[in-house]
Amino acid sequence: MSPSPAVHAAPGRPFAAVDLGASSGRVMLGAVTDRGVSLREVHRFPNRPVRVGGTLHWDVLALYGGVLDGLRAAGSAVDGGPAGIGIDSWAVDYGLLDGTGALLGNPVHYRDERTAGAAERVAAVLPPRELYAATGIQHLPFNTVYQLVAAQGGPQLAAARRLLLIPDLMAYWLTGVAGTELTNASTTQLVDPRTRDWARPVADALGIDLGLFPPLRAPGDPAGELLPGVLAETGLAGPVPVTAVGSHDTASAVAAVPAADGRFAYIATGTWSLAGVELDAPVLTEESRRANFTNELGVDGTVRFLRNVMGLWLLQECLREWSVPDGPEGLAPLLAAAARAEPLRSVVDAGDPMFIAPGGMPDRIVGACRSTGQPTPRDRAEVVRCLLDSLALAHRAAVLDAQRLSGLEVKAVHIVGGGARNELLCQLTADACGLPVVAGPAEAAALGNVLVQARAAGAVRGGLAELRALLRGELTLRQHEPSGDRTAWDRAAARVAVAGKD
Repeated sequence: MSPSPAVHAAPGRPFAAVDLGASSGRVMLGAVTDRGVSLREVHRFPNRPVRVGGTLHWDVLALYGGVLDGLRAAGSAVDGGPAGIGIDSWAVDYGLLDGTGALLGNPVHYRDERTAGAAERVAAVLPPRELYAATGIQHLPFNTVYQLVAAQGGPQLAAARRLLLIPDLMAYWLTGVAGTELTNASTTQLVDPRTRDWARPVADALGIDLGLFPPLRAPGDPAGELLPGVLAETGLAGPVPVTAVGSHDTASAVAAVPAADGRFAYIATGTWSLAGVELDAPVLTEESRRANFTNELGVDGTVRFLRNVMGLWLLQECLREWSVPDGPEGLAPLLAAAARAEPLRSVVDAGDPMFIAPGGMPDRIVGACRSTGQPTPRDRAEVVRCLLDSLALAHRAAVLDAQRLSGLEVKAVHIVGGGARNELLCQLTADACGLPVVAGPAEAAALGNVLVQARAAGAVRGGLAELRALLRGELTLRQHEPSGDRTAWDRAAARVAVAGKD
C-alpha cells in the first residue's frame, strides 16, 4: 500500500520555483493542496552562452535579470507574492567572488575547452581508482575538480575569496547569505558520499582550497530572505524566505519521480539524460567506476546512482543546425517522419565525447555511422531516428548496468523532464529496456523544488514516499509498454559496443 499524502496545513500562497536549464530559465508557481501540486509558468527567459576571447561563458547577469523578472511576474500573479523561493540549476559550474563579494568575471561554461588535459594532471596525483573510491563521481571532463585544476595559477582563482555554484550564486545575490547546497556540491567530485561532507584528502592532494566554499546546507535548510533591494526591484513585500532545495536540477527531478515503491529506475531527460536508480548508500566499487556510474547525493539522504548520457543535446543541436524551432511546430513533423523510418538502421554511441561540443551535429552523426561501416542517414528523419534509437540504447545500457551494479531489480522506468513529452523516445526506451516506461511529469525539477519548499514551510510533512504520493494526485502520466523484437536491440547494442572498442 502506498503512503497517503500528508497535507499539514490549509493551502496558502504558492511557492516560486526558479529552474535554470542549459538553454532557458523559468520561474514557476507551485500550489500545494490536499489533491496534489499544480504548476504554472509565470516567466521564461533564454540562457544564451557567449564566447569571448576564445572562452565560452554563461551570461550569468542576464540569467539573474531573468530571475528578477520572473519574481516580479510571480508577485503580480499572486496576492501577497509567493510564500517562498527555491532555486535549482545544472551542476559543476561556478562563479568566483572577490573579498568584497563582487563577481570575478562571468562563469565559464562546462562545454568550454579549458579543461583539456586537466584529467591527466589530476590522475598523475590521484589515480582514477583512488579518486572514485573517495568521491564516487563518474569521470566527465568538465567536472568541477577538473575546472579548478585547469584554473590554478590564473589571476581569477588567485583573487577569489568565495566560490559559489550557480544556484548558490543566485541565492547569494537574492539574500546576501552564502551557502553550498549539498546535492549540487556532490557533483564537484570534492564530496565524500558516505559522510556527506567534503573529501578533504582529495582537495588537499590537488591543492584545492575548500575554504573558498561557504558552509554546506541540505535541501530544506533556510538560505536567507530577500534583501531590501531585491524586494524593491521585484515589488514583493517581505519577508520572503529562500529555501535550499535539491539545487542540482536532477536532485529535484528525482524527488518528483511519481513512483509508488522503490523498485524503479529513472531517466531525467533534457539536454542530458541522467539514468539510474535511487539508493540508500553509494556504490564505490571498481566495477562501478569502470562502468562510469556516479553517486550524486539526493534529497533526504538518498544517493542518485546514475550514468550521465548525452541526452537530447544531440537533437537540440541538430534542430539548431537546421534552423528548426525546438518546439511542437518544428519537432512534431520530424518525429512523425522519424517514427516511420527504418528502426535501428544505424546507431552511434550517444556517450561518445565527440558529441560534447556544439556545432555540426548532423554531420558528426553521419560521420560516426560512416566510420563504423553502417549505412549513413539519408535525410533529416533518418538522422533523428538514428540519434533517438542511439539514445534509447544508451538508456537501456544505463538501466541494465544500474541494476547489475546496485543489486536493485526494477519493475518500471520513469522518464521525467522534457524528454517525457517525446513519445517516440519514450516508446523506444520501453522497447530497448524491455520494461514499462512511465512518462511524466515534464516539469519534474520544478515540482521537486516546490515540494521541498512546502515541506520546509510546514505545508506538508513526510518523507519522499509521502511527497511522491501527494504528487501523484494531480498528475497525468502516460505508460508505454515494451514491444517489438528484443533481439534487434541486443544486436544494435553489440554494434555500439564493438564500435566503442575500435
